[in-house]
Amino acid sequence: MIKKILLITAGTLSLSLGTLGIILPLLPTTPFLLLSAYCYTKSSKRLYLWLIHHKLFGIYIYSYITYRAIDIKTKIGAISLLWITLSISILIMQIVYVTILLFIVGIAVTTHLLLLKTLSKETMLTQRLNTQKQP
Repeated sequence: MIKKILLITAGTLSLSLGTLGIILPLLPTTPFLLLSAYCYTKSSKRLYLWLIHHKLFGIYIYSYITYRAIDIKTKIGAISLLWITLSISILIMQIVYVTILLFIVGIAVTTHLLLLKTLSKETMLTQRLNTQKQP
């Protein structure tokens, strides 16, 4: 019971941080949302189903967890936004070591995103709808 409460708390905290990451450029969204999904799968089927059926980001979490896939629009948008924010950070910081680190992070994240399968949004929606909505 304590483990369940701790996992629900960790999942909710992670979800909060992931949501903040949508508007705060240096706070990552995806890892926190994936951590939330993991915590909820181990503690509450109801919360997990709520998360993967969430209107805004449920489809992306479900498709990533289930198929290791995202749609092409999301890939392009994520890579573009990544390099725009990294470029701005590099211009602001102008420290060689930070520039090198940010460039390495950018290459690693871009590579990861490009290696993910690409599914159409329609396929992702259809697959997600085939999961049970009620616990």
